[in-house]
Amino acid sequence: MVFSVIFALIITVIKNKSRASTDTVIGVFSSIAIALGLVLLSLGGSFNTYSAYLIGDLLSISPTEIAVLIFVFLAVIVLWVIIFNKLLLVSVNQSLASSRGVKTLPVEIIFTSMIAVIVTISIQWVGLLIINSLLVLPAAAARNITGNVRKYTLFSVIIAIFSGIGGLIASYYLNTATGATIVLISGIIFFISLAFKSKFN
Repeated sequence: MVFSVIFALIITVIKNKSRASTDTVIGVFSSIAIALGLVLLSLGGSFNTYSAYLIGDLLSISPTEIAVLIFVFLAVIVLWVIIFNKLLLVSVNQSLASSRGVKTLPVEIIFTSMIAVIVTISIQWVGLLIINSLLVLPAAAARNITGNVRKYTLFSVIIAIFSGIGGLIASYYLNTATGATIVLISGIIFFISLAFKSKFN
């Protein structure tokens, strides 16, 4: 978790100092992080021991880990309430945010650190290969069918919860990987929302 937060801080600082796009910076660093992780795990031929991190195992979660998730969930809500307006302004226009007295770098650091903690906790259940999809798809689907930030945030959460519960149930009856099934349902919802995008807009 400490490594993830440090990595997130480095990404945020370089993104602010570099002229490269955010997607480029994140893509470069995530590729390096995955490659570095796989190299370290494969040292000495012990990679098979950690291969579960690639596909995850949602059903392996323990009561203690659920308690940790609840704590992180509450912390995220508190942070979201505190920095939401500032984060929104920074996301829309950094120059405007700075002119309004918002310290953009600290706000971005808080946000990226929060994402890093969530990903680090979740990756053992969801899997490295699809954790990014689980972050992106519900938000992308919500964007297709909403016209303001409040609805966008609400629908993102609803779609994520629906995908999680639906994927868990479907994977039980289909005997498939739970994390991958959840992402697949998120993907189906995304394409449905894409088909109806023009009606909502």
